[in-house]
Order: sequence, then structure tokens, then C-alpha cells
Amino acid sequence: MADWNTRLEVKLGDKTITPISNLQTTFNVPHTVIHSLEADGTGYVRQPFTFTFTMTVPAVAEAVADLTELAVNGTEFSVSVAEKTGTDWSFKSIKFARCVVTSGSPSNITVDGVPQANFSCMALTVTVED
Repeated sequence: MADWNTRLEVKLGDKTITPISNLQTTFNVPHTVIHSLEADGTGYVRQPFTFTFTMTVPAVAEAVADLTELAVNGTEFSVSVAEKTGTDWSFKSIKFARCVVTSGSPSNITVDGVPQANFSCMALTVTVED
């Protein structure tokens, strides 16, 4: 049985800004097919990829203020795997580097539970190693 003792965190350099409660990713790698007079689909041109994600973070302490400051200033950050204890990982590493916040929406205050904030972001560099 896997021991799920890792989590995703927002990092600015070596400083952890906040853990991530939920992460939804979307990527797009567009290609344009090249046709010729001789035949259809003779090749393709790969266009630049886009990698966007929405992250949900606990709206506690300074996390939302820090992420809002990153968004307003256009400061780049990274998303990384943090291991709490043990050595059983699903990935050796995951790197969403050179990320920027494109929009944010804090949640309403709830009577029970921790309020959450959603941030839409994009990553300019993505690598995964298993």
C-alpha cells in the first residue's frame, strides 16, 4: 500500500508560500498540418505549448496576500513536491517552474472548515521525473 505522505507546495525560491489543496492542469500542444499539391497531410508544424493550471489553497495566514502580491508584481514562482516523512513517492520530482498568477478568486467565509482561494496560473517550464 502506498504511503501518500507528499504534497504540492507553492515556492518562491526556497521559501514555501502555501500548500496546495487541489490542482487542475490543462495543456495544449497545437500542431498545424502541412498540405502540398501532391498530397494531404505531408507534415506538420508544432506551435508553442501552453500549460495552465488552477490551484486551490487554504485562505489562512498570509498565503492569499502573498499570492496576490506575486500576481500584481508579475513575480514568477514554482510548484514542487514536498515530502513530509518517509520515502514512498509517486514522483521523484515534479517541477512547474516560472509560474505566474493570471487571476484569483477567494472563497466566501464558511462557518466550518478552512476557507479556500482559487488562483489561475500558467507555467512556462514543466518537467516530471518518475
